[in-house]
Amino acid sequence: MRFKDQVVVVTGASRGIGKHIAAAFAQEGATVACIATTIAGAEATAQALGNGAKGFACDISSLESVESTMSEIVSTLGTPAVLVNNAGITRDTLILRMKEEDWDRVLDVNLKGAYLCTQALMKPMMKARYGRIVNITSVIGLHGGAGQANYAAAKAGLVGLTMSVAKEVGSRGITCNAVAPGFIESDMTEALPEEFKAGVIEKAPAGRLGTPEDIAPAVLYLASADAAYVTGQCLTVDGGLFL
Repeated sequence: MRFKDQVVVVTGASRGIGKHIAAAFAQEGATVACIATTIAGAEATAQALGNGAKGFACDISSLESVESTMSEIVSTLGTPAVLVNNAGITRDTLILRMKEEDWDRVLDVNLKGAYLCTQALMKPMMKARYGRIVNITSVIGLHGGAGQANYAAAKAGLVGLTMSVAKEVGSRGITCNAVAPGFIESDMTEALPEEFKAGVIEKAPAGRLGTPEDIAPAVLYLASADAAYVTGQCLTVDGGLFL
C-alpha cells in the first residue's frame, strides 16, 4: 500500500499499458484519476478500479482541455502526488510518404500532451513540495525505428523533457523520470507482422515480448518513496532487446 491516500493521474488509462498502470496504483491504495479521450473509456477503467477512482475525458493536446481537466481533478480528488504521462498514438509510415498532419498529430499527443499535463500540475505539486512525474517513452525514442520518425521524435523528446523538468523542480521535492518499454503486447503492437515479432523474441535475451504487467512495476517504483533520490533517469524495460 505504498500509495495509500495519494491521488495518481494516469493519461491513456482506458487500454493497454495505461490501464494496467492505473490498476497497479489502485491495488496499492491510490485514488486514480483515469484520463482518456472518451468519458466512456475513462469511466470504464475507473469503475473497475474502485477505491474512489474517477474517469475524465480530455484532449491532452489542447491547453484548454488539459487545464480544465486538471483543475477538476484537483478540486474533486485533491492535489495529485503522481502524474503518469502515458497517452500515446502511432501513425507509422516511411518519412518519404509521411503527411504533415501525421507528424503533427503524433507530436501533439505524445510530446505536447506530456508537456501540457506536467505544466498544469506543476503549481499544485510545488505548493505541496512533493510530486512524482513518470513519462512513458519507448525504446524507439532511444534507438529510432524505420517508418516511425514521428513516433521516435516524440518519444526522444520525452526523454529530454524528463531531464529538463527534473532539473527545474528537484529542489521542490518533485522527481521526474521516464520508463522506456520495449515491444509490449498491446493494441499498438497487434498490427506488427508476425515475422517481426518473431525476430524480437529471438533477439531479446528474455525470449519473449513484454506485457503491460512488466511495465507497471517499474512505473510504481519510480513513483514511490523508494525512488526519492532518483530523478532525470530513463529506465529501459525491454527484456534486454537493445543490449
